[in-house]
Amino acid sequence: MKEEDPILVYKDIAKIYRGGNVAVEHINLTIHKGDFVCLIGTSGSGKTTTMRMINRMLEPTSGEILYNGQDIHKTDPVTLRRHIGYVIQNIGLMPHMTIYENITLVPKLLKWPEEKKREKAKELIKLVELPEEFLDRYPSELSGGQQQRIGVVRALAANQDLILMDEPFGALDPITRESLQELVKNLQEKMGKTVVFVTHDMDEALKLATDIVVMDGGHIIQNATPKELLSHPANKFVEDLIGSERLIQARADVTTVGQIMLKNPVSITPGRSLAEAIRLMRQRRVDTLLVTDDDGYLKGFIDIESLDNRYNKATSVSDILNTHIFYVTDDVLLRDTVDRILKRGLKYVPVVDAAGKLQGIVTRAALVDVVYDTIWGDSDDTDSETSDEPVIKNLDTDAPNDKEA
Repeated sequence: MKEEDPILVYKDIAKIYRGGNVAVEHINLTIHKGDFVCLIGTSGSGKTTTMRMINRMLEPTSGEILYNGQDIHKTDPVTLRRHIGYVIQNIGLMPHMTIYENITLVPKLLKWPEEKKREKAKELIKLVELPEEFLDRYPSELSGGQQQRIGVVRALAANQDLILMDEPFGALDPITRESLQELVKNLQEKMGKTVVFVTHDMDEALKLATDIVVMDGGHIIQNATPKELLSHPANKFVEDLIGSERLIQARADVTTVGQIMLKNPVSITPGRSLAEAIRLMRQRRVDTLLVTDDDGYLKGFIDIESLDNRYNKATSVSDILNTHIFYVTDDVLLRDTVDRILKRGLKYVPVVDAAGKLQGIVTRAALVDVVYDTIWGDSDDTDSETSDEPVIKNLDTDAPNDKEA
């Protein structure tokens, strides 16, 4: 939960045009410093209207917008806009000005000294990986992608904390668009800026946003992180906007090991006798037992081979305990661990919590099901494992004690 004071707050905002045409209504939204918020929806959903009211390009009919705790309607619009960066789709560079003059337009209005403006221009053009000599060129001498990079850094020139971006990459080719998306995300994270970004592209929103605000008919339908949006779409409209293919492909991206693990795995404590271990194996029809201490913390495992080899020389489980065990934590995402588990060829892997306490096991069969579903969608095959106590045939005794972080 974010505890710092919000940078931007919408309080029951409405925008109604003459004739009663409702653009947006009942907009309540809180944005914190460092957030990257994407407003997304179909045409006419109210996303652009919602954003343009921030810098008073549009005035709300009712409600209140607070910027750093101050009502923006008590601030002169021109002064307000000089403290909020703005990037638009058609770039908006002044064709009769050099790149240097375009970048330093707002600092000039703020009466920065020439030396400070020049220093800032050099710093920013370096950030977007363009040569310094471009500062003396005119926009027409640059490609569309290069011009848009200049448009992005111009919004950063006066050190504004809040940047508004109105479908800035919509007119660019896919390769240039992807490059600029990565640039903007890297700059936003590096500089700690707050971004409000309007888009109609769900892939773009999922890639860039810390929070996605889905709009329809002038209302906020859902406000969630990308992970929450993919895991729990609010309704059919949100599901359709995300798309069934994205929802299927995202399963491994939003599913944790804890969500697919089998609970109550067979385990034993180190002080138990080998005779007790053999009885438990026979009862539960397994050839391997996980070993935990009295408080349930994972210590290792024993298997039928070690029992057979050392039965006459050992007396307790601790005597044959193998501590070299691969395990994962319950909060790790499947996308980050599925390859590591499958490549090891293990039938199952223990799952622990952050403190190392045994929570369950994740089976190879369950992981394969996730991979199949990701490629082909839900399967009608009902042969996947459902038992809480699968028969364990092998545990990689040569694997290091390797926790999935």
